[in-house]
Amino acid sequence: MKKLILTLIAALGFVAGAHAAEGGIAWDKAPNKTNDLAALQNGAKLFVNYCLNCHSAAFMRYNRLQDIGITEQQIKDNLLFTTDKVGETMKANLDPSQAKEWFGGVPPDLTLVARSRAGHGGTGADYLYTYLRTFYRDDTKATGWNNLVFPNVGMPHAMWELQGDRRPVLDKVESHGHTAEVFKGWEQVSPGTMTPLQFDQAMGDLVSYLQWMAEPAQNTRIRVGVWVMLFLVMALVFVWRLNASYWKDVK
Repeated sequence: MKKLILTLIAALGFVAGAHAAEGGIAWDKAPNKTNDLAALQNGAKLFVNYCLNCHSAAFMRYNRLQDIGITEQQIKDNLLFTTDKVGETMKANLDPSQAKEWFGGVPPDLTLVARSRAGHGGTGADYLYTYLRTFYRDDTKATGWNNLVFPNVGMPHAMWELQGDRRPVLDKVESHGHTAEVFKGWEQVSPGTMTPLQFDQAMGDLVSYLQWMAEPAQNTRIRVGVWVMLFLVMALVFVWRLNASYWKDVK
């Protein structure tokens, strides 16, 4: 029995190690700003300026941004490229063959990424919030960048000018005869145009926009769901009393 328990513990440790290697580091909790119109508008601006150059959002139309308080004229003036129209979907102009040559593959569509990236480490929003904030300079990679959440990622750090250059501080820890590196924090090599707090807030806005884009009706669904549940509770009371009235004379 003791041998069996030790075997199970070793197996669980191996699985945990595999998860850690796959996920890099633990995911930070993303702020929930899907009801904050100002945050969503800033997130939409960041998405168009920094993400839409390579990543499409082929299931989202520009005019749907009016749902988060951006007028059609503001969309035309600030968020559209020269040849795009308000009623068109958000498609990147990156040539697929060039993308494969530069990055090793075509950048994925981001319309549903906040829903599809959920895993054992947390929600899709948690993954994205941590991923966007854990790029670091790595001269051994073709793009010059690497990521703690997605090791050996083909994507460069598109917002490095905002965040600046950082390097991860790693400690070597020995366990069961093996040496592993444990993430301890960050060292700022050169500053960006934003402070660390401002950058984290901006990434929170961007992730909230990605959450909203993955399901624009989610807040309406939740509001309607609350009223439906209240109605069902009230209906249950009436049905319960009606049932008691029908059966009160039955012995």
